[in-house]
Amino acid sequence: MRTFFTLLSVLWLGGVWAQGERMSYAEYLGYVKKYHPLVRQADLKVNAAQAALMVARGGFDPKIEVDYTKKEFKGVDYYDLLNSTFKIPTWYGIEVKAGFEQAEGVYVDPQVSTPTDGLAFVGVQVPLGQGLFINQRMADVRAAKVQLRLGVVQRRLQATQVLFDASKAYFQWKRTYDEFTLYGRYLEFAQVRYEGIRKSITAGDKPAIDSVEAGITVKNRRLSLAESQLKLTKARLELSNYLWIDDVPVELSETIMPEEGLEASIVQTLELEKAIIDPTSVEDHPKIESLKVKLDVLEIERKLKANALLPRIDASYQYLSAPSYLGDYVGQDYKVGLNFSFPLFLRKERGSLRLAKLKIQDGNFELSNERLQLRNKIEAQKAELTILASQQTTIAELVNDYNRMLTSEERLFLLGESSVFLINTRENSLVSAQLSQIDLQNRYLLSHAELFRVLGGAE
Repeated sequence: MRTFFTLLSVLWLGGVWAQGERMSYAEYLGYVKKYHPLVRQADLKVNAAQAALMVARGGFDPKIEVDYTKKEFKGVDYYDLLNSTFKIPTWYGIEVKAGFEQAEGVYVDPQVSTPTDGLAFVGVQVPLGQGLFINQRMADVRAAKVQLRLGVVQRRLQATQVLFDASKAYFQWKRTYDEFTLYGRYLEFAQVRYEGIRKSITAGDKPAIDSVEAGITVKNRRLSLAESQLKLTKARLELSNYLWIDDVPVELSETIMPEEGLEASIVQTLELEKAIIDPTSVEDHPKIESLKVKLDVLEIERKLKANALLPRIDASYQYLSAPSYLGDYVGQDYKVGLNFSFPLFLRKERGSLRLAKLKIQDGNFELSNERLQLRNKIEAQKAELTILASQQTTIAELVNDYNRMLTSEERLFLLGESSVFLINTRENSLVSAQLSQIDLQNRYLLSHAELFRVLGGAE
């Protein structure tokens, strides 16, 4: 069964938070970055790329080969063959070999026959056409090194997406908490007003119908508060999906509150100061970097395909010596070889090269399009932030005006020149304006998180 601890108890044990304290946005992101499984999973992409590079480098590992066969039938020693080789592949397709051969028996092929003590050899095989400057082993290592960069980029993209989703959950939690607090405060106002009107009715100062009007407001406030409490519970549980300590999921306590004044600190928390002020270059963006990595891999493939247009010419030389006189007569005993092959029409090779070039061209088109889209997205996000900041100033002024209207109406009510209906109307307008202010604050925070995501900001 999945075990949950409340965030309050866990942090109280750690001596970090006390009951009723606030969890700042920066602290919350710190826990997500350090402990969330999807962020830690992103590190596996780099580890996988490193493992792939190790596999590619394995193509240059020295190799020992031993081949031994023996046949004896009806007392006749047909053959006894031993062939052992030690090979060292090198970077430019040159392969160094050393080995030992021994062949005995009645029916041994004269071509493979050796002295009684066997025959040792050391030599080299050199490609003079295909495979000299690039071959499959070289291409695999180069591609794996490039893919290592891609692993780092993919890690950054995945971590950024997790932090963006986590930020949305935090902002939604803050929004529902602010709405719940707002409804709770105005429920208290409505209850106080209701009790005051009841006393005024008892004293004969107000008509009885005013208590019905005030009672309706209290009931509506209770309904709104219950609805906001349900939304707050759902938002808190959604937020808990991103809270982990080590490998243990954590459930947010109801006593923990979100950060106040987050609008003033979010730019610094997400490190967006430079991006907002200065023109932003997209060349270091992880999406651009990933496309560049793919183009680098395609370029390696193109060079390999172009190399296939060359003829295959493999020259080999082996110095031969019996173990008993190893080192004597150097150069007098040897074995040389030359292999040549070349397709007459090269249709397969030319077609493969053309496809490789088309892939690069396609990748360049995609890169250019992605650059433009990213620049426009970043500029659009900056424009949205500017407009939302201006709207926040306007909505704050609007809330202040509605509050003054309500205060004035309450004074008139005390003087007997207004009614409960007018007070409720003014108060409902103020509540609607404050709810719009909370919604606008939420959009403002989300816009910062969206800019963070567009910039690919998680390192």
